[in-house]
Amino acid sequence: MKKLALLFTMSPLLFACSPAEQNTVTQQRDASVAVSTVDYQQLPNYTTDVPGIEQDYLAPEFWLQRLEQPHALIMTRDEIADFNARSYRVQDEMVYLNEHPLELSAAELTAKIDSISSLPGYPRHYADGTRATAEQLDAYRNAAHFDAIRDVNPVRFALVVKRTPMRTFPTLDKLYSDDLDTDIDRFQETGVFPGTPLAILHTSADGQWYLAQSYHYLAWIQAKHVAIGPREEVLGFVEKEPFAIVTEAKVHTNYTPSMTAVSEVQLDMSTRLPLLSAAETGHNVHGQNPFASYTVQMPIRDALGDLAFTPALIPRHNDVSVGYLPFTEANLIGQAFKFLGERYGWGHDYNARDCTGFVLEVYRSMGIDMPRNSSQQGYGAYGTTVVYDENASNEEKLARLAKAQVGDLIYLPGHVVMYLGQIDGYHYVIHDVHGLSYTDDNGNYYEGTLNGVSVTPLTTLGFGKNDTYLDRIYAIKSVR
Repeated sequence: MKKLALLFTMSPLLFACSPAEQNTVTQQRDASVAVSTVDYQQLPNYTTDVPGIEQDYLAPEFWLQRLEQPHALIMTRDEIADFNARSYRVQDEMVYLNEHPLELSAAELTAKIDSISSLPGYPRHYADGTRATAEQLDAYRNAAHFDAIRDVNPVRFALVVKRTPMRTFPTLDKLYSDDLDTDIDRFQETGVFPGTPLAILHTSADGQWYLAQSYHYLAWIQAKHVAIGPREEVLGFVEKEPFAIVTEAKVHTNYTPSMTAVSEVQLDMSTRLPLLSAAETGHNVHGQNPFASYTVQMPIRDALGDLAFTPALIPRHNDVSVGYLPFTEANLIGQAFKFLGERYGWGHDYNARDCTGFVLEVYRSMGIDMPRNSSQQGYGAYGTTVVYDENASNEEKLARLAKAQVGDLIYLPGHVVMYLGQIDGYHYVIHDVHGLSYTDDNGNYYEGTLNGVSVTPLTTLGFGKNDTYLDRIYAIKSVR
């Protein structure tokens, strides 16, 4: 391979990813990545401006067949349960909602709002370049309805009924940094999927938004996309068994004219929903026989905004696992490559995901929970983590990379990549990345874009013209 001086530039990323043993259907899922007979070199348009890439590298089976024991369990279900329990203990930003207080004092609620909805410390601009005024920014903050805070503020509980964004302020207005990179909406925090439980802490001044706490994030969510229900019912929903896990990048429930609330609902990878039997639903679900589909229980919002449930069908041609996928290297590769080519979406914007959302959904399809933000992940005390300070040598990092395993997570400021393996001494990764630039051996500088889930070399990538990715690596984590 030609030696490359390669660098990727991106806007700094703030985000940038009670079980039983699996049944036979689930255990066989990791065997679904078959060795391809496609000759990728013969595909049309085999050219790219991404250095160090052969077309074969874009196929999961290329990496799968390089592994000695791709289907060996990395952790059992019980070990994953212990792993998650430790993560929740050591990561303050991860919250067991069944331990969440049932009420908050005025000081506690104000602190929660301030933690997400403080005024930005840098200028913010609208897409047309107009700088947001102090009055406009104050209006966004005042929409949080501080006047409604009482001495004692009851906490409610809800389930998400539609994929929806979580925002810095209770608004869908998009604001950007000085560079006007309109792919990076600075008011976008993350996204949540149907069936996600939430603690509802507060309501915006217009009544259209809730301040909501998920298992790993606190931000504002549109009220119309959640349904308020009894605490026990909400929290019990995610404990129901048997359950389905969406293992495709995205699937949709079947169209049904008789129940629009569950018609063609998008379900992203890692979405967990209870499975229903024919004994529970009968042989007609919204006008269709369910025998050729996965019948899942979906939360819906009634006319008053309260929680209700109804069956929905996911066609069996979709990738859905009964229970979590086994935690294997084959499944890490298989799940990651299901996102290959998806457009980058800061904070789950653009109906997609960013670097940490990417790794979260891959790992969560195997039942492993992690914090949302890259710094929380990279410096987090869960897993086996080596953290490097500014005095660490690149030789130390290369020595650790020489022992890296599939799925290891490598952290740079604002970014995370997932390790795939070595080719001719070069380390390769898959990651959801925004920008692309590099300098070749002749000193020619090139700037382009990736803006999606990509396979790239690692150690010669970089930030700017002076630092490589290797220079900026500050943590390498094994989730094992």
